[in-house]
Amino acid sequence: MERIIGIGGVFLKARDPSGLAAWYSRHLGIEIGDDHCANFPCTAPDGSGADARTVWSIFPADSDYFSPSPSGFMINYRVADLTRMLDQLRRGGVEILGAEDYDYGRFAWVLDPEGNKIELWEPRESA
Repeated sequence: MERIIGIGGVFLKARDPSGLAAWYSRHLGIEIGDDHCANFPCTAPDGSGADARTVWSIFPADSDYFSPSPSGFMINYRVADLTRMLDQLRRGGVEILGAEDYDYGRFAWVLDPEGNKIELWEPRESA
């Protein structure tokens, strides 16, 4: 069975992205860039010992990146093999909302039973 192997990112919507970023920075010490994004270094979950990161990012409240979900958050989960994961999900009756390839990895999106959008990510070797 294909499984989630880690968290690649946590994404939040905010009415005031800069204000929320300042709050997290001031009260929780998160170093957040001008793009409202922070990176938390970690070790790749594949056991290779390679460097990796977990992304934490704030999106504007009117962003459609989380659509069709009405939720104010989205979690990006790392997977080892996106093709096998998507095949497994389809066999389980889960609708795949879309998939895209980038230099830093392959992505796909699904909704959980509560309507929360989930982003699945298979990182490239150098990601």
